[in-house]
Amino acid sequence: MSVEEQIKDIEEELARTKHNKATEHHIGTLRGKLAKLKEEQIKRSSKSKGEGYGVKKEGDRTAVIVGFPSVGKSTLLNKLTNAESKVAAYEFTTITAIPGMMEYNNTRIQLVDLPGIIEEASQGRGGGKQIMSVARNADLILIVLDATKPQHLAVIKKELYDAGLRLDVEKPNVMIKKLSKGGINISFTKTLTKTSEETIKALLREFRLSNAEVIVRSDISESEMIDAILANRHYVSSLVVVNKVDIAKPRIPNAMFISAEKGKGLNLLKQKIWEKLDVVRIYPREPGKEIIKSKPLIARNGITAGDVAKKIRIKEFRYAKIWGSSAKFQGQKIGEQHKLCDKDIITFY
Repeated sequence: MSVEEQIKDIEEELARTKHNKATEHHIGTLRGKLAKLKEEQIKRSSKSKGEGYGVKKEGDRTAVIVGFPSVGKSTLLNKLTNAESKVAAYEFTTITAIPGMMEYNNTRIQLVDLPGIIEEASQGRGGGKQIMSVARNADLILIVLDATKPQHLAVIKKELYDAGLRLDVEKPNVMIKKLSKGGINISFTKTLTKTSEETIKALLREFRLSNAEVIVRSDISESEMIDAILANRHYVSSLVVVNKVDIAKPRIPNAMFISAEKGKGLNLLKQKIWEKLDVVRIYPREPGKEIIKSKPLIARNGITAGDVAKKIRIKEFRYAKIWGSSAKFQGQKIGEQHKLCDKDIITFY
């Protein structure tokens, strides 16, 4: 039996099996087998010939634009950046990845227009492997929909999920240490409500982890445990952008509604992209000198003074002073663990 046939059989069995306490363990085992087969399928298709898009990451952060063909991705890229992505009113216009640079709040955000994805893109159909490879390296996924086809959202999310992308969720807090002997030893810091210890052990054995020390620090499901075992998932934020709202306006929660062609809603979209990237602007300042407001250090939200010192290659410092919203008072003396906020000014001594 082929891998594809095995996958189909398991998916059919999962579909007809009701989830309850009696079937919980069996369902978990089936999901483990299914994930293992899909990984095998992905690895096999990745070995087939075909070049990647080779997009060089530039700027402070990267966001990729994904969607079905002819939803207006190229028009959107051209409106938001200085890129020249070919635009036409027929499908499959973009046949390679087109990058462009959007500048907002002194942050250089690289936007990449990817070829339109289709069903089974995660399995390699329609150049899906190359598309997903670029998407896995992004800091933000922009899902662009045609306002007249809101049903495409579920398809796109499924393809991204099957390709190993986890949108808008935290990485499971699980530590797995392989051992040479001793069996499986699991400790929990949270009560499990979505699965059981027996199911977790069965999943570990399914992936040939018969000897391991495991610490589970979150209330995880079977799927999340599989992700933790495989350890090859990409956790990333996403933003749904509904284009062509001059034609229709479907109800999609938390989406941005625009008309790329008419320029409607683009300023608000730029702001939302910047917010979704969850970055802060930090201004390192040498003692006695002025800051350059047009050249902040762009960093992840939650960065500490010590992190900033490493980024600007300051090996040692006795203390630092800050001015900005993270300071109790302006010019506060701080240590390396102090967390900085957007627009903070910091000087090291």
